[in-house]
Amino acid sequence: MDIIQKAREFYLSEISDYNFYSYLANITKDKNLKENLTKIAKAEEKHSNFWKHFITSRGYQVPEVPEDYSEKRFWQFLAKVINPIMLISILEQGESKAFKDYYTFLKEADLTEYEKTSLKYIIVDEMEHEVFFAKEAEKFGLSNVRDLILGMNDGLVEILGTVAGLSAVYPNNPFLVGLSGCVVGVAGALSMGVGAYISVRSQRQINEAFNEKTQIIMDVFPEKSYDLFKEKLKENQIPDKVIDEITEKLKKEKVNLSNIFIKEIDEDELKSGVFTGFSYLLGVLFPVLPFFFANSSYVALPFSVLLAFSVLGLVASFVAIFSGISIKKKVLEMVVAASFAATVSFTFGKIVQYFFGVEV
Repeated sequence: MDIIQKAREFYLSEISDYNFYSYLANITKDKNLKENLTKIAKAEEKHSNFWKHFITSRGYQVPEVPEDYSEKRFWQFLAKVINPIMLISILEQGESKAFKDYYTFLKEADLTEYEKTSLKYIIVDEMEHEVFFAKEAEKFGLSNVRDLILGMNDGLVEILGTVAGLSAVYPNNPFLVGLSGCVVGVAGALSMGVGAYISVRSQRQINEAFNEKTQIIMDVFPEKSYDLFKEKLKENQIPDKVIDEITEKLKKEKVNLSNIFIKEIDEDELKSGVFTGFSYLLGVLFPVLPFFFANSSYVALPFSVLLAFSVLGLVASFVAIFSGISIKKKVLEMVVAASFAATVSFTFGKIVQYFFGVEV
């Protein structure tokens, strides 16, 4: 590992984050968000100073920060038209890799004890930033966007495979292919929606029954909560001595532990079912649309694939953002998977047509 080269990369990354978070803090009107962004910007500046000292203390020069005016203007424009949390979520998609790089650097580089300690704090800071952005994204409703996109992805990939297979069977009747795709899509949406409804409702009923029993036990015998708490700690392999010390202290303070064992119930089964079905149905729209305008299934299929892949690229980008992985890698992964499904379905359709002589 070229530790100086890596340190220079880390420095440029941190100083870039500092500049951008400072800019976001300046244009954000929300007082609480402004304060937090300013705090995060200062932390990023502190991180960049660590890497600056790391480089110069070894006799090397700190790299100049490149001034890419066009890129800077692009991100500033997005910052004005997109919610800051959404924009940060996009930019933070590479943070998982950064954590791994920092961890690798910590384990493999020849560092002083001071540098090791400082780098550990940097890693903790970055993880805390991620937690903050995740909470803000939840407030903004990005979790609903995520669920919508994932549901749409299911419908898109499955119906793309369906219309690809039917195109091989009915090459001269694209309308029938499109109509069949819609029928399969509606059935799939209903199946997904009902499945989500039943799943969430069943889990809710299980949790309600558990909470009811737990509440009765706690009311009749409050001391039981401490025994249950000890069992829970043992399951996590906490030493018995530590468990006893913690439990005795809780008993002494008369801390009520009942809420620890009460399972939270916050999901709406009806909302979950409707949302899941709708998102799936939305994904169905893109692959089937070209078949209602073309005079041949073979003409419609390339447009269907192109449209589906374009939407998949967008879906993959959002999935990558929410999961903190490479956008390029996720786009390639999803496109390859969809291509495989479409190819296999089309091949199977040709086999069906050949053996059964279907021609419409």
